[in-house]
This record gives sequence, C-alpha cells and structure tokens, in this order.
Amino acid sequence: MASKPNIKDLQWALQAINSASISLHSISFFLTQPISSCYQETENSININVSTDEESLRRFSRLLKAIGESNSRQPSLRNLDFQRVSWDLQQLKCLHELLQMNFNIKQVVFQRNRFGADGLLELSEMLKTNAGLKEVIFSESQIGPYGAGLLASSLKVNETLEELQIWEDSIGSRGAEELSKMIEVNSTLKLLIILDSHSITATPLISAVLARSRTMEVHVWTGANGDKSSKVVEFVPESSTLRIYRTDLPGSCRIACALGWNSTVITLDMTGVQLKSRWAKEFRGVLEQNRSLKEVNLSKCCLKDKAVIYVAAGLFKNQCLESLYLDGNWFSGVGVEHLLCPLTRFSNLQNQANTTLKSITFGGKRTKIVRDGITAILQMLSSNQSLVNLGILDDSSLRQEDIIRLFKSLERNTTLRYLCLRGCKGVEGDAVLQTIMETLQVNPWIEDIDLSKTPLHDAGKTEGIYQKLGQNGRNVPEMDLLKDMALTMPKSCRVFLLGQEFAGKTTLSNTISQNYSSSKVPYLDHVKTLIIPVEQVARTEGIKIKTIRDDNTKISIWDLAGQHKFYSLHELMFPGQGSACFFLIVLSLFRKPHNREQKTPTEIEEDLLYWLRFIVSNSRRATGLQSVLPKVTLVLTHFDKVTQSPENMQVIARTIQKLRERFHGYVEFYQTVFTVDARSSGSVSRLAHHLRATSKTILERVPRVYELCDDLVNMLSEWRTQNDDRPAMKWKEFCELCQIKVPALRIRSRHDNPEKVEMRRRAISNSLHHIGEVIFFQDLGILILDCEWFCGEVLGQLVKLERRQSSVENNGGFLSRKELEKILKGSLQSQIPGMGSKVFENLEPSDLVKMMLKMELCYEQEPGDPNSLLLIPSLLQEGRGRSQKWQMIAPGSSYAGRHLECDDLSHAFLTPGFFPRLQVNLHNKIFHSRSNHGATYSLEKYLITLSINGINVRVELGGQLGYYIDVLACSTNSLTETLRLFHQLIIPTIQTLCHGVTLRESVLRPECVKNLTPPRYRITQHVALQQLKQAVLSVPADSMYDYQHTWSAVNDEGRMVLQAGFDLARDLLSDDDFREVLHRRYNDLYHLAVELAVPLDNNQESPDQLSVNQDELDGTVEPTFDGLAKGVEAVLKRLKIIEQEIRDLKQEIQGLRYYEHRLLTELHHKVNYMVNYTVLIEERKVPNMFYFVRTEDYSRKLVTNIISGMTALRMHMLCEYRREMHVVEDQIGCELMQVDNMAVKSLVPYMTKFMKLLTFALKIGVHVAAGMGEMIPDLSREVAHLVDSSLITGAAGAMAAGALGVAAIGNRSRSTANSQDIQQDLRPAHQWLVDFLKDRGCATGKDIAEKFGLWRVRYRDTGQVGWICRRHIHTRANEVMQLPI
Repeated sequence: MASKPNIKDLQWALQAINSASISLHSISFFLTQPISSCYQETENSININVSTDEESLRRFSRLLKAIGESNSRQPSLRNLDFQRVSWDLQQLKCLHELLQMNFNIKQVVFQRNRFGADGLLELSEMLKTNAGLKEVIFSESQIGPYGAGLLASSLKVNETLEELQIWEDSIGSRGAEELSKMIEVNSTLKLLIILDSHSITATPLISAVLARSRTMEVHVWTGANGDKSSKVVEFVPESSTLRIYRTDLPGSCRIACALGWNSTVITLDMTGVQLKSRWAKEFRGVLEQNRSLKEVNLSKCCLKDKAVIYVAAGLFKNQCLESLYLDGNWFSGVGVEHLLCPLTRFSNLQNQANTTLKSITFGGKRTKIVRDGITAILQMLSSNQSLVNLGILDDSSLRQEDIIRLFKSLERNTTLRYLCLRGCKGVEGDAVLQTIMETLQVNPWIEDIDLSKTPLHDAGKTEGIYQKLGQNGRNVPEMDLLKDMALTMPKSCRVFLLGQEFAGKTTLSNTISQNYSSSKVPYLDHVKTLIIPVEQVARTEGIKIKTIRDDNTKISIWDLAGQHKFYSLHELMFPGQGSACFFLIVLSLFRKPHNREQKTPTEIEEDLLYWLRFIVSNSRRATGLQSVLPKVTLVLTHFDKVTQSPENMQVIARTIQKLRERFHGYVEFYQTVFTVDARSSGSVSRLAHHLRATSKTILERVPRVYELCDDLVNMLSEWRTQNDDRPAMKWKEFCELCQIKVPALRIRSRHDNPEKVEMRRRAISNSLHHIGEVIFFQDLGILILDCEWFCGEVLGQLVKLERRQSSVENNGGFLSRKELEKILKGSLQSQIPGMGSKVFENLEPSDLVKMMLKMELCYEQEPGDPNSLLLIPSLLQEGRGRSQKWQMIAPGSSYAGRHLECDDLSHAFLTPGFFPRLQVNLHNKIFHSRSNHGATYSLEKYLITLSINGINVRVELGGQLGYYIDVLACSTNSLTETLRLFHQLIIPTIQTLCHGVTLRESVLRPECVKNLTPPRYRITQHVALQQLKQAVLSVPADSMYDYQHTWSAVNDEGRMVLQAGFDLARDLLSDDDFREVLHRRYNDLYHLAVELAVPLDNNQESPDQLSVNQDELDGTVEPTFDGLAKGVEAVLKRLKIIEQEIRDLKQEIQGLRYYEHRLLTELHHKVNYMVNYTVLIEERKVPNMFYFVRTEDYSRKLVTNIISGMTALRMHMLCEYRREMHVVEDQIGCELMQVDNMAVKSLVPYMTKFMKLLTFALKIGVHVAAGMGEMIPDLSREVAHLVDSSLITGAAGAMAAGALGVAAIGNRSRSTANSQDIQQDLRPAHQWLVDFLKDRGCATGKDIAEKFGLWRVRYRDTGQVGWICRRHIHTRANEVMQLPI
C-alpha cells in the first residue's frame, strides 16, 4: 500500500520555489480540493492543490509570479500542468508574465480548464509573444472553434512552439480550417495531435500539411459521445508515410489535390477507404505531378473500372512510383487492360511509357480478369522491361489454359523476379506444372513464385518448382562454350557485281538466277530480242541481292548500283578478310545499251582499271594487309551487238592481259574473260557454272564457322515468319531467341556470368555477319535480317538525301541530329498512304542516324558528343562547274600549292569515303587548337575552304572519281609560314586518314594556284617534292639559289590554257625545305674539305662550329687542285651564313637526337634480346617475332590481348633484320582456328612484352612497327597500362616520347636484372610456336619461306642467326649469309 504524501501548506511550496531547496522539473496545479495543500510527488516534482476561496486564489497568483521570478533559482523547471483551472483574466496575465520571465518552461498542459472568451484572447496574446515554450496541450478544455481560431492566429506569429495537442474537444470544421491556415504559415510546428468528435477536422489539417510539404507529424483521431476512439489519418515524417483510415469523398479529393506537388510523402496507404472515380480523377493528377511518391496501397477501396482507368492514365506520365497495390477491388478485365497499358510495348519502335513501376498487385474475389485482362497481362509480360514483382491474388476468373499462357509469356521476360499467384483457382493440373518447369528451364531470373492456397499447392505438387527455383539460384561451373562448339565449312558465298551504269549487271543477275532455277521459260531466248532491254527501263538504286540455292550451297549475288552517286555504298559493303566472296567486274562493250557506239580499248581499260583499283584500295583498308588476295572475274556484256572486226577484240584482250599482269600479286585474276549476252541463258551458262565451281572452291579455303550458325539461320527465318516478315531485329530479341531456342547460348542460372554469355552470342552474330547472312551493328544492337531491303530501300535512299540549303549552309555544312531526323522522315516516308518502304516501322530515325555514323555516311563534329552537329556529305552543295576565285586578294600575296596522290597510284586510290572524313577531322583539328582563334571554315561536296591567321586555303578533291587532293593557299604571309601550316596541320591530317595507302607530295605550279586553274588542266602542272629537292641538290652549290623548274604548256583543243614557264626553286620550297637541302649539301662539302685537307678556322672540329666573314668570299676558283680546295672552302663560308640563322634549331634537334638515341639503344637491345635469346639453345629453327590479327567489321586489327575462346585469328611474322624489323607484305601466314587455355598460358607473357615494345616503337616511329600502326585499335589505351602517368610531364613533343620510352624500358642494369624473367616468359611461347608450326605442316625452312616470306641467315660479324625477308637478303648481302632451308 502506497504511503501517504507529506501534506504541507502553500507557504511551503512558495518557499520551495524561492529557496531552490528542491530542483524542480515539474509543477502540477489542481484547483478542485476544498482545502489548499501541497506535497512533493517525486524528487523533482510537486503537486499543489488550490481551493477556490479568494485567499487561495490570490496565493495561486503569487505562486505563478514566484515561478516566473525563479528563472535563475529553478533552471531545470520545464513543465507546468494545470488541471480543472477556471482562469480569470488576472490569473492568465500572471501566467503570461511567468512565461515571459521564465524561458526555461517548455511544456504547459491544460486539463479540463476553462478560459472564457477574454481568457482565450489573453492566452492567444501570450503565445504570440512567447519565445521559449515548445509544447502546449489542451485536454477537455472546451476551447471550441473560437479558441482554435485564436490559437491559430497566435501560432502564425509564434516561431518556437513545436507541439500542439488538442484532446477530446470539438474544434469543428471552422477551427480546423483556421488551424490549416496556420499550418500554411508556420514552419516550426513538428507535432500536431487532434482528438475530435468529428472526423471532418482531419481533412483541412492534413491537406495543409501536404500542400506545404511540411515535415510535421500529424495524428487525427475521432471519438463521439464517449465512443471508442479511432484514428482518421496519420502522417509520420520519419518514414514519410501517410495513412488514411477514414474519410468522406470530398475529403479524399481534397487530400488528393494536396498531394499533387507534395515532396514529403513517399508511402500512401488508403487500405479499406471506399473511393470513387471522382477521387481517382484527382489522383490521376497526383501521379502526373508528384515526384516523391514511391508506394501506393489502394487495397480494398472498392475501385471500379472507371477509377482504375484514371489511375492508369496517371501512370503514363509518372516517373517515380515503384509499387502499386490494387488487390481486393471491384474492376474487371477492362480495368486490367488499361492498368497494364503504361507498362506495355505494342511494337518494337514504341517505348514503354512507364519504366519506374517495379511492383504491381491486383486481383480479388470481386475482380474479374477474364479474356481482356489475360490478353493484357500476356502482352505486358512479353514486352515489359522494368516490372520486378507481379501479384495476382485470389482470382477465380483465370482458367488453366490462361495460367499456361501466362508462364509461356515469361520465357521471354528477363526482368520479373517475383510472381505471386496466391489463391488463384486456375493454378492446377499437370499441364500447368509442366509449363512452369519448362519456363524455369529457360528463365533463370525468376527468384520466387508464391503458389500458396492454389489447388496445385494444396495437392502437394509444388515441391519440384521450388527445387528448380533453388537450382536457378546456385553457382554453375563456367564452361568454355565457344571452345566446345563444332566448326564446319561455311555454306554461303557472296558474289559482288561491280560495273558502271548500263553495264547490264541487273540483267546478268536475273539470267544467272534463271540458270539455277528449274522453272526456266523454254522459249525465253527466242523472245528476248522482242522486249526492251531492262537497262533502258529502270536502273538499280542501292544494292539488289539475289539468292541462289545450289545443292547445299547458298550463293548471294550482290548487284551494286553503277551510278556515281551510289559509289559510296560500295565500300560500305566491302567484305572483310577471310569472307567467302569474290568479285565479278561487269563491263559493257558499248557506251550506251541503246546505241551502236562501241567502246574503245582505252575506255575498256579505264573502266576495268577503276574497279581493280577500287578492290585493291578497299582490300587494304579493310584488312590492313592483303594476306588473301581478292578473286576477280571479268565479264564483257552486250557481246551479241558486236559487229566490228576481230582485231578490235584482240586489242581489248591484250589490254586486259596487260592489266592482269600489272595487278599480279594484288588480286587473283581469273584467266578466262566471259563475253556474254546478259539476257541469254545459254550465253550465261558457262559463267553460271564458273560461279558454282568458284564458290565451292572459296568455301573450302576460307576459315571455318560454327555449326550453330546454320541452325540460327533457320531460326531467324522462322522468327521472321512469326513476326510479319520483319527485316530487322533488336539485340534484345536475338538474346530472347537464343535463351529459348539455343541451349548453348542460354543463361543457365541467375549467377551465371551474363557478360560471357553475351560475348558468345556476339561471337555467333559476328560470324553470321562475316558470312553475309545478316548485317550486325554491334554498337547499336541491331541485326538486319533482310540485307536486300536494307541495302536497297534504306541505304539506297540515305546516299541521295535531299538537302535543305538554309539549314546546312548556315552551320558551315553541319546540321543537328533533329534536323537530320526530319530530313530522313521526309525522304524515306512516302507521301501516298500505304506506299513507301516502311522503314520507320522497323527502324527509328535515331537508329538510322547511328547507322549513318557507323557506316560513315555522316560524321560527328565532336566525336562522342550526343549533341554534336553532323556532316552529311550527300547534303553538301556541288561546287564544281562554277567559276572559282580567291575571296580576298591583297597586293603582294604569295601563292603555294601541294598535290597529294597515292604513291602506288597504278594500283590504288583514295576511296569515296575519304574526303568527308577529312572534312570533319580537319574541322576538329582547327577549332580544337588554341592558336587558331578567328579561323573560318566552310564546306562544299568536294571542297574545303578555310582561313587561318591570314592564310586562305582551299583543299580540293580532284579527279573524276577522286584520285588525289590539291591543297592551295593565298596569303600575304611568307611562303615558309604558309607551307608550315600545310605540313603542321593539313597534310598530317590527310595522312592519318589514308588507311593502307601512302601519299606522295608534289609541288603545284604557283600560277595554277593564283588563277585557280581547273583541276583537269593542272593535273600535269606539279612536280614531286623529293624530285625537286634532289634536282636542287644535284646542281653546283653556287647555282642552287638560281635553280629553275620549267613548266610545260597546257592546251585544250588547240586553245592555249597555260603558257610554258618556270619558277625558281626557292619560290617553290619553304625555308625549312631549302635548309634541308642545304644541310645535305653542306655535309657533302664538309667531308670533301676534310678529304682535301683544307684547314678549318679557329680549330673547329665540326661543321656546326665554322664561321667566316662574308667579305672574304672570292667568286673565282683557280683550275688547280689547290684552287678547287679554296673554292670548296669559299662555298662553305657562304653556306655558313645561312647555317648561323638556324643554330638554335640545330641545338634543339641535337637534344632530341640525344633522347632518341638513348631510347633506340635500349629498345633495340630489348628487341634483339627477344629475337636472339635462344641462340644458345638451338640454331633458330623458326622465327621468333610473331603477332596475331583478326578481322572485325571489315577491318583488320592487331590482337593486343589474347584470351581463351578467340577464333579465326591469323598468325604473321616480322622480318627480324636488326634495327630494321618490319611487317612483310603479301605474307600468307597461318590460321589459328581457336585459342585454347594452353595457348593462353604460353603466349600471354610474350604478348605483354611484345606489345610493350611495339607500343613504344609506334610512339617514336621505329622500323620495328612499320606497317603495323593502322592495325592497332587504340594506341593510347595500350600505352596507358604500360607507363606511369607521372612520367608524362616536362618535355614536349618527341622529347616527351623519348623520356617516356626510357622510363618504361629502364636502364641497362635493370634490363640485365630482368633478362632471366624475360627468358622464362619467352621460352614457353617459343615452344608453343614450334609445336604450332609442326601441327600446320610448316616445320621446315622451305615451308616458312612459303608461308611467311622469311629465310634463315647468319650475320657475318656476330654469327647470330635471324629470319629476314627477301629484300634484306639482297640489299644486305654483304652483311649476312643465307643458311640452307
């Protein structure tokens, strides 16, 4: 039994407060007792009972004043509790003074107090001015709407109060509205608790909190007439959760409106609240506007179809909601159909509207999904790319076959992880069980399936399902599937028909196809002459493809359009190395098919020469080196119209034979030339037989492909049949096909490495691309299944786009992606409904832009920038034929020009895609340079016009089909400054783009530059730069300045275009070029002076240190030996004057040579060690320096990193001649079908060492890297992991490269220390090489010479053995002796 408190009088309480004898935390006042008293309730609290007599009430006031004055004496006092106090105005003023004086008071509680109107007003004023109070609680104090309004007005001003509680009072809707206005202003209130007799008070309060995104905790309860209280609404900021338990329709709509722009609510739970479509209409706006709501629970809300449609409409624009629960509602299949629409894609070109919703649950006993609903569910599951959790609960409308279809659709779904079918009656039977197991076999991503309360679960048949789910979650041992895949001979060969327009290629293709067909028209040859030749009716646009089946072989005839505007397509479709293909060059014997003008042998030669050079140029560009020669067959059409003498045909035959000999070693030219009538099956029969035999021969010689490719070809054909004959396929769809149909390319477990499976799938796709079955855009993730559709209807239109002059020219030839997409839509869409190519039904405009970038039909101004402007060559204006002139000509302007053409012009030329690449690269080089401020740049189709630092430059593409580049300049600057711009900016940019070809630089006649003579006239007005330098060097020293180069005259049909003339060499060469000549001449003369024993002034020891006085020069030379010596000395003195001007330059060159010397010394030391480390083991039976290449996307790349599973590699070997190692041209090499683990273990250390040396060699241009630079995919990436970035500082240019090389390779002592490690790394590679060559039947020196063009020799000075090429054997015969092979 509790002990009685020690009752004391009020005087004791007053003393306790004033004396601070008790550290008080809380004081409670009770004005209900008949006798005043007080007692200490706890150690820190006292209870004071005050009677209602006047004396006691006066003491109550004094106690309040004492508490106010005890601020310093009672610093821990925090709480005041007033129970059953009927306040008069004076007492409230005392309380007001108390709170103003004592800021320690944080909580005031009024329980069953009475205030009156004046008291409430005074209380309001007290709260307005108070700055210390944190919490105010009213309980059963009958403040009513009036009091609530006064509290609201005070709290609009108060900035310290954090908690307000009003318990068991009826503030009504008016009071609630006043408090809601306060909430809109007050941002410091953290907790609001209302227990009211009416639930209507909750709506304005919570609406204000939500509308202002207040982080205020709100709890609103209702309890009328002593009934059990129940919660109406609560908002907890800590969890950002809003729960609404009860509300009427207007209240729910108001709350929904407030949620629209709210940013504090993450979870909304309205479970069990009856909602109508009117509320759903408002909630649609919430979903469209709100950016914070993540989870919404609308379970058991009696929502019908109309309401769900509104919710679905909001999901279209919503980008934040992640979970939506709609189970237990009353909607039907129509509602399900609309609900899932934002989560569904209805075509491949359509984007999924909502990609953020991860979980959705619906169903219930009153939800009727039926046919419309299950159709929508299936469409969603087969196309959705974001949903993780799907719940269908307690459904009785879905039948067994619906459940089977549902799981079948999950075979293609890779995102769903959790499926809940709890309580669904249709989940029953063995058929459903079997379908679930089959789905889990091909879909390992599903982690859990909830089948509780279903007939299948109640029957105890779900154990196997959960076991399979567990197996899909286990780690599966990795398998090298590519290694285990069988290889087979390819079965598809491509034939490319090349030729000028009207050559009869299309007719020939049709006739060859008829030759292979069993349904030929018997009398076709008799009626062929009665019809109009097809060439006169229509010409091929783009590329036409015909497919022929011959036994088990597929031959595809690619008919390339002959019009010049389609020439850029030819190199796009050029096959890569090792591809099963050959070329048919089709030439007409007549100029036009409808007339009788027969071509001359010269015209035949020009046509044939172009196509041969086209094949050679693109072969080099695609493969880097021609290890496998392209196969070419020549066909002459319209032979039936020939009426001239046989002598003319014999001349043509001799011309063809001459070209065959000229291109020997570049192409494999078939000996027989076919002369045919392209319309006659009989005339073409021999050619058709040749195609059949050549195709089989090629298929036997090209690299093997995976057997799986044949199966995939059939699968892709079936896929097209099932998908409305679609010509294009997304990468995701291909992966789905592999996952379902191809076990070898299937992800078997959720923990399986998807990157490796992806790599296998890409390897197969690349193989299909390589054999011509598909066109695979790896970066874009698109497979073109119908090559003829793509090449004809897509590419054929892309190369002849109609330009919009204003949009292109205003940006200097560039335009934005959006503008290009508009042009594409206008060009590829037919204006007639139902007509057109239907390109955009299969490809999006953005995909077409990416394809154009990939195929170099357009170019980015800023590579890699998605907002970069684009250059489209086909949209540029054609400027040829118009009068040309320099825009600005100032008095005293100088003119300079350089002519660039292929060094091997007889076999190769610049391809059509070269000049657009130059236009973009040169633009970027100019405007990325900090020193070219104020530069201007404009483009035409075959012209670049630019102005830099006062130098006006024209870069022109010359020749009928683009054989050469002319660079012309007009400037008031010196000739040297102009030519420095050429050699520092323009010519290096051109050379970096010439893949596989070397350019020869020539000097153009200045008069041609000044007058902008048309290219057809200035084609002969240039002289090779090196030839001119050699000519200057060959004349006597005193005549070098006066050397003249003579130009020939140019006539055009008897009209004089250019007079013969001459220019001084010093006006054609820059100071830098002339100094180079002087240096060479100076050194020759110096050595001659040494031989003649001419004394040097001031005891100088080198040519750099000679100095003489110009006044001492004597122009006469005596015809004696001594006179000759004196003459040489005089010339030396004269040349030294010029030499003095470049002394600083020579010092820089000397410093550079020092660094290069150190680098080269160490580099050659390393390379020689790699070559000769086995000299003590055996007599170098095989070469050591080998490398691998592979063909990717019609280009040949150096293999820099070798991994297991790589296929179709080809091994080549370098010529090992010391200090002059290089790639051997026309080397056949050996094919490595597949890299196994043993090869990786043996070769990785060698590849690391070899790539390191090769990388540094490429950085400084050493001969060891000659011919290999274009094969390396990304040199900077290779360097990055070989050196420390901290070393790349300090020097600039070549000095930085030299310091970098020395730092990476190290000094002699470190090289010696690591020699044993190098030997250990190289020995396994050497042994692997020996074994590999033996397996390939290449073990003898004769075999190596045949395969690699290398012969074994011994150096005469050191006795070491090496393998070198035939050229070095001849040129270095005095240094080496050949060993028996």
